[in-house]
Amino acid sequence: MTARRGAGFTLLEVLVALAVVALGLAAGLRAADALTDNARRLEDVVAAQWCADNQLTELRLRRAFPGVGDSDFACEQLGRSFRGTLRTRPTPNPGFRRVDAEVADEQGRPLVTLSTVLPRP
Repeated sequence: MTARRGAGFTLLEVLVALAVVALGLAAGLRAADALTDNARRLEDVVAAQWCADNQLTELRLRRAFPGVGDSDFACEQLGRSFRGTLRTRPTPNPGFRRVDAEVADEQGRPLVTLSTVLPRP
């Protein structure tokens, strides 16, 4: 009579299967974390763009010719605070000024820069 081997898995096979599943779950968690970080970054960039656009629109609505130089501003969007700088520079045509609105997060990391050219009224 021959000895019949059991029809189940060996301990080694089970451990290998668990290791493969653990690696797959770890990779999935890393991917989900990266997606969450990207979504948060996109939300910050969109809110910062709103801040910059609001500052440039305010300059256009004033219809005043801005002086050359830098000025700081603060903005709150979506419950977050942003810091920004308006940089006004001359252009080759003296009837225009270039204005860059640079917005950073609370830690000072740059998020967005929007530019426009304003004419002399």
